[in-house]
Amino acid sequence: MAGKAAAPGTAVLLVTANVGSLFDDPENLQKNWLREFYQIVHTHRPHFMALHCQEFGGKNYEASMSHVDKFVKELLSSDAMKEYNRARVYLDENYKSQEHFTALGSFYFLHESLKNIYQFDFKAKKYKKVTGKEIYSDTLESTPMLEKEKFPQDYFPECKWSRKGFVRTRWCVADCAFDLVNIHLFHDASNLVAWETSPSVYSGIRHKALGYVLDRIIDQRFEKVSYFVFGDFNFRLDSKSVVETLCTKATMQTVRAADTNEVVKLIFRESDNDRKVMLQLEKKLFDYSHQEVFRDNNGTALLEFDKELSVFKDRLYELDISFPPSRRARRRSSPTTTSGPASAWETTSPCSWPSESRPGQVNLTHMCTSVVSCSDAVGGDARDTGGPSARPPCSRAAHGSRRLLESTLSTAASRTRPSATR
Repeated sequence: MAGKAAAPGTAVLLVTANVGSLFDDPENLQKNWLREFYQIVHTHRPHFMALHCQEFGGKNYEASMSHVDKFVKELLSSDAMKEYNRARVYLDENYKSQEHFTALGSFYFLHESLKNIYQFDFKAKKYKKVTGKEIYSDTLESTPMLEKEKFPQDYFPECKWSRKGFVRTRWCVADCAFDLVNIHLFHDASNLVAWETSPSVYSGIRHKALGYVLDRIIDQRFEKVSYFVFGDFNFRLDSKSVVETLCTKATMQTVRAADTNEVVKLIFRESDNDRKVMLQLEKKLFDYSHQEVFRDNNGTALLEFDKELSVFKDRLYELDISFPPSRRARRRSSPTTTSGPASAWETTSPCSWPSESRPGQVNLTHMCTSVVSCSDAVGGDARDTGGPSARPPCSRAAHGSRRLLESTLSTAASRTRPSATR
């Protein structure tokens, strides 16, 4: 693409990924993840690209700081990204501030053929032309080029210290203005609690948080524009419905703690077949014996249990889900087979990657990626924005391009399993 005029339409690539595990084993996982990411870039050849990351830096952020710096440097200086001569990187690194820390990382890359690109300054309420590569970290609350909020603690009182929240940026690309929102919603803290009711108590918490974000990005402080919400939506499958469907003919055994009488495990056994264990359900474990249901046809059989966004049907339009539900895995202490790398891992949730995936081989096609197109040609003229006006240097500030999306909102949300080891 370098040195050539772009075809009509501006390709916009939106990618979201929870990258916490990349910082647990950076030598292997980061290298393979980046290779897959670069392949996605090469395949789609976007003019404008947004990469939204959650759990950036991993669980132990302080110990991962050096790995964070290396990851960012690689993204900005690699040969695979050399045609992207402008970039903005926003990293929430202030892990010492429990009041504000979200562990969100937002990366934006602009191709060299893309002209007159502007980003909105929320403090000055005007657009500024994007030049060069810049990194913002530590205290993002004082950065005027974005809005960042952590969800209030009372949204999720069971969690003493949550890192859930959102970051919002606004752009004007190819005569089209739009917001990009990186969001990380609450997870199901306990499978045992999640399966008790339908919808679960956790579903209600996510509804409240997502509604809060939608209200914020369409309030009266700024002009309304099209917006895209893509990030980690967490545990959207309705656990009770999933369990009841998977274990229709099973009998349930309840295991309680001897000292507190608290339920610690549910065991579902087949009614016949020597009462073989079909499902074991614990606070952080969902061990189902027939994993193919989560792999076959990318797990589309589970879509009927993915209902959480239905309450926002008048406010959200979601792109079709064409990838399997994700899961966590844990390493076995003593592998029972020698069939290869996968034998060293076991599934701890009801959903898994397709069988070709291996530890350390993270395939971005299983992440959430979407490509949309602005209708205007790359390199179109734009008016100067030196004045105080909040209007962007483009003609469709409020509604965006119809080819960008005919609706006012698209979510590119990863759907995950009813449970997992966290």
